[in-house]
Amino acid sequence: MPFMQLTLGGALASLRGESTGQERLETGAGRVKKTLPLVQWLGWAVAASVVGLTGCATLTPESSPEQKQKVVAEKAQARWDLLLKGDVDAAYQYLSVGSKAATPLPLYKAKIKPGMWRAAKVDKIDCEQEICKVTMKVTYDYKQMQGIQTPIPETWIVENGSVWYVYR
Repeated sequence: MPFMQLTLGGALASLRGESTGQERLETGAGRVKKTLPLVQWLGWAVAASVVGLTGCATLTPESSPEQKQKVVAEKAQARWDLLLKGDVDAAYQYLSVGSKAATPLPLYKAKIKPGMWRAAKVDKIDCEQEICKVTMKVTYDYKQMQGIQTPIPETWIVENGSVWYVYR
């Protein structure tokens, strides 16, 4: 049985076996080395976007309602600003872990049709423990009617040190 050696390098770890190399070709492990820079780059990109989305403040269910309201207001407005620009991919990053598991990005992109809204602003926020209820005031035009304002209810949850949008 060949011995394996764990080598830590950068953000990722790799296993190296004491073999002739033939075994790696059979298992496909030889292909991992070629894609490592791409995987490592993607890992750093995801980490940077998570840091950018979560900011410096860490929230918990015990955080003050005012602190949660401030962060939720910023995140909800930022998400809608992205939707108004048509950047559905970036808006998807604000979804909770459960929402992403239930709605993969291609399905989300198929359901969200940007271009219809003109403006959006946070109208009201109520936070309790790990749930915040947000009312967005969204402005859009429809046929002959211009500047229609509609309240859109949203739910945001405190999870993993930040707040995340619950997509339904």
